[in-house]
Amino acid sequence: MIKKVRHIMGLSGGKDSTALAVLLHKEIQGMEYFFCDTHRELPETYEYLDRIKARLGVNIHYLSAERDFDHWLALHSGYLPSPKRRWCTEQMKIRPLEKFVGEDEAISYVAIRADEDRSGYISTKNNIKAVFPFKDHDITLEGVYRLLEDSGIGLPKYYSWRTRSGCYFCFFQRKYEWVRLSEEHPDLFKKAIEYEQNHKDGRQYTWTDGETLLELIARKEQIIFDHEKAMLRKAKESPNKPLAEALETVLDEDDDLMPCLMCSY
Repeated sequence: MIKKVRHIMGLSGGKDSTALAVLLHKEIQGMEYFFCDTHRELPETYEYLDRIKARLGVNIHYLSAERDFDHWLALHSGYLPSPKRRWCTEQMKIRPLEKFVGEDEAISYVAIRADEDRSGYISTKNNIKAVFPFKDHDITLEGVYRLLEDSGIGLPKYYSWRTRSGCYFCFFQRKYEWVRLSEEHPDLFKKAIEYEQNHKDGRQYTWTDGETLLELIARKEQIIFDHEKAMLRKAKESPNKPLAEALETVLDEDDDLMPCLMCSY
């Protein structure tokens, strides 16, 4: 008996994966949507996932690692995840996905746009094949915004100050996003500070390169000033560009790090 090939698609709570769900939810019958839940997400992310389910009439599988973030942090002796050591992605995103698929043959639909020059990492397992519908349909950032607007889903609330989904303490956040986290969710910002405080052996790790969050927030006014100055410049250059797109452009100009594919799209 030939086993049926599964069709799977990860939702991150971000714009690109949501737009891909809009594109495919009627086209691919039996699509299995999943969200790798670290239990360290922004509350707005869960609200957005509820909106997706309501608008598209789809079910989402919430996948979790067998052990939580604090367990893996202790196992790594307090060493915070970073662009060079993304152990959080491996333990809390990739492994739950591979367990969800098991040994079944599966096609994974990945939300990488036609204007992005990368393939992305999903899984090294031979039974999981990645495909890229946006590239096949030549859908760029403009097309993503159009899909979200036409569907009535729109953008998640956090896109007014942050352009990537993922954990509230994600090390890929830009300086301005950390500042806004301190304003939007001071309780979560406080927890992020606690994670980087000195450990019993005297070591200290930081979420951002070269400074602690306390040092970063001490520069809060300057960071906001620089950001608003860049936004005004971008508004003059492209007066008709949507605010969310302008925000993403400005933040990207100050950041050359590529975010985790499974967390941020």
